[in-house]
Amino acid sequence: MARYTEALCRVCRRENTKLFLKGDRCYANKCAFERRAHAPGQHGSRRGKLSDYGLQLREKQKVKRTYGLLEKQFRALFEKAERQKGVTGANLLILLERRLDNIVYRMGFASSRGQARQLVCHGHFLVNDRKVDIPSYLVKGGDWITLREKSRKNIYIQQSMETVARRGTPRWLELDKAAFQGKIKELPVREDLTMPISEQLIVELYSK
Repeated sequence: MARYTEALCRVCRRENTKLFLKGDRCYANKCAFERRAHAPGQHGSRRGKLSDYGLQLREKQKVKRTYGLLEKQFRALFEKAERQKGVTGANLLILLERRLDNIVYRMGFASSRGQARQLVCHGHFLVNDRKVDIPSYLVKGGDWITLREKSRKNIYIQQSMETVARRGTPRWLELDKAAFQGKIKELPVREDLTMPISEQLIVELYSK
């Protein structure tokens, strides 16, 4: 499957916001966005005024890159959100949050969504006691996410769980660190998602 393999810090600088793509490094003084908070490239420091289309595009790119999706995946998820009842933009964000790789990250088993995606692909997690190795798997309310017994000594997972307090666990998730498992208490609502996202811009872009 195709994936982005270039420098992650360039992505944050291009979107002019921290996307927390490199885990703990994003909280440290070494963060490239903190040192060079301008777009990459020779003329990156001279940001021009964006058109309405430019604002919509940048918002879509920001959300897409935050969750680590390619355009085809993101568009398919948008179309799924559009078919659901309710507000399309809010539906889209909730679908993104329900992805298994995002849940693994939110619970603190991984320091970034990229790392979470790799751990899921390698079969480290069970959903309701069944192995699931598909990062895009959509969890449901009441599901249990469990780290497999043989994976509990993984040094990267242990380090991530030690630092989860820095990010905190969303109220709609329940984490039992001692048992290496967590539960989806309920599906999130738009008010639970505190990231600075203007999802209406994405809806306007795809509605053209």
